Amino acid sequence: MLKIAFDPIYAHPLPEGHRFPMIKYELIPEQLLYEGSIEAAGLFSPSVCTDETILLTHTPGYLAKLKLQQLDAREQRQIGFPQSPMLTRRELMITQGTIDCCFFALQYGVALNVAGGTHHAFADRGEGFCLLNDFAVAANYLLSKSVLSNILIIDLDVHQGNGTASIFANEPRVFTFSMHGRHNYPFRKEQSDLDLPLEDGIGDSDYLHLLNISLQKISSQFSPDIVFYLSGVDVLKTDKFGKLKLTMEGCRLRDEMVFRFCRQIGSPCVVAMGGGYSPEARTIVEAHCNTFRTAKSIYEL
Repeated sequence: MLKIAFDPIYAHPLPEGHRFPMIKYELIPEQLLYEGSIEAAGLFSPSVCTDETILLTHTPGYLAKLKLQQLDAREQRQIGFPQSPMLTRRELMITQGTIDCCFFALQYGVALNVAGGTHHAFADRGEGFCLLNDFAVAANYLLSKSVLSNILIIDLDVHQGNGTASIFANEPRVFTFSMHGRHNYPFRKEQSDLDLPLEDGIGDSDYLHLLNISLQKISSQFSPDIVFYLSGVDVLKTDKFGKLKLTMEGCRLRDEMVFRFCRQIGSPCVVAMGGGYSPEARTIVEAHCNTFRTAKSIYEL
């Protein structure tokens, strides 16, 4: 059974002006349930991640600011959301959802978080609509509990995973790979273990070719016990900010390539949705739903 982290509050903590990009967190599971791609029994609602677990990655001062609503105006501008208790709770639940997905992936081969992929969050600050770095927290949790020894993060959001790269800059047990737009946010890039900056306008064929080469290169030098996959759909040609030219089918083939790679190397896969900013919500939802459909077909769940 496909296991999916979801909670209805994902869609509701923000002012009206921020509502559109968040509504996908409601629509994705609704669409998948409606078409029969998933069963309600496969959805689970995560709890709030504990301070002890968050502090494996984030600094005490930053966590205190989030929980006590003490971010100043500049810090809130960097994040892009006004602070609120509900927003902090949402991020804590997203993060726990990704941790829970790790254990479901170990059992079933793959598990997905309807939200997550908050890769712009650094240890001591948030940026780019990201408060807490869910992949980093989950990876550090697994390492701290000696559950796994080597973790690969494949970040295919159109924006570089700068926070993730920074957090794991000196951690050899975590290999960070980011394939992103060269001329896109963040304009000051961090250094991942492998970065592949893409020129504006790249399409399906070139993108998939470069991804395949990169995955084979990684497999020759790193053997992960688990793979974290950030499947942002802001690579689509319809995206308002992405600057790339992938079609819906190209985006689906990207997901298929990653899932087949994970199966080939024998590593379970944890997926988070990441970004997507096409003008029509149905385009974003369809692209994300393809990730779930593809995971189900590849893992035969």
